Amino acid sequence: MTTIPLLSCERHCVCPNCTATHVTRDARPHTPFHPCAGLRGMTAPYAAEGVRCKVEAVEREDYIQGEVVQVNADGRPVMAIITTREDGNDCAVLAPTATARDRS
Repeated sequence: MTTIPLLSCERHCVCPNCTATHVTRDARPHTPFHPCAGLRGMTAPYAAEGVRCKVEAVEREDYIQGEVVQVNADGRPVMAIITTREDGNDCAVLAPTATARDRS
């Protein structure tokens, strides 16, 4: 009987802001996210283990009036989560939620 080795696509991910870790076995390109304690509960991406990066939440600095926006655990509105690495950056934009009214 011949033994054929299986290729492993196991990838270990860590969060630079908290102690959360993740192991993925999906071979397709993707970035897993998690509710990050270090970013006050905001959904943030993991980073591949060994990659130096900074993940930060950017608070909105404008007036939100009646818009439905995402807020962190402190109630502060957040407009983006930015990941900065040596070779570039990624940005997850948290746009306000659309609302509608019935005028009948």
